[in-house]
Amino acid sequence: MQITMIRHTSVAVPKGTCYGWSDVAVADTFEEEAAHTLSLLEGKVFDQVYSSPLSRARKLAAYCGYPDAVVDDRLKEMNMGEWEMQRYDEITDPALQRWYADYMHLPATGGESFPMLHARVTAFLDELRQQPFRQVAVFAHGGVIVSAGIYAGLFGEENAFSHSVPYGGILEVEVF
Repeated sequence: MQITMIRHTSVAVPKGTCYGWSDVAVADTFEEEAAHTLSLLEGKVFDQVYSSPLSRARKLAAYCGYPDAVVDDRLKEMNMGEWEMQRYDEITDPALQRWYADYMHLPATGGESFPMLHARVTAFLDELRQQPFRQVAVFAHGGVIVSAGIYAGLFGEENAFSHSVPYGGILEVEVF
């Protein structure tokens, strides 16, 4: 099965803001970015389309012609708990420095760790693999897409976020 993972467009929050599960608005550049994303999808026909429930992913799915994408909570970005909607440089939680040192394993205070996010993305992909689809689109978030890349064996956990796709970008993964 070929899965086209599509990252939402830029968001309307100040740079350096932690916004994982927060349902934030898209940036003023949405139309331009979404048109570029649509061009990346040109000629692709999908058997099924899924989306994160967060509006930044659903809005891009609708723009690309999939207003009825199947919404799945497992496709949300990482829950950043108590740090949601705070600027990283203003978070006073001492756990932040430990998280910076090992963000691939430690959770945000009151939130998720990457292994927790990966477990839910893996559950989604394991379930998806049981379906008869050949071409699937998934509108989601950076962490979800990195997790899917690890799942598909495109890269390992070490330096996984160096493989992040840009806002509005795509990553093709194959699962069997």
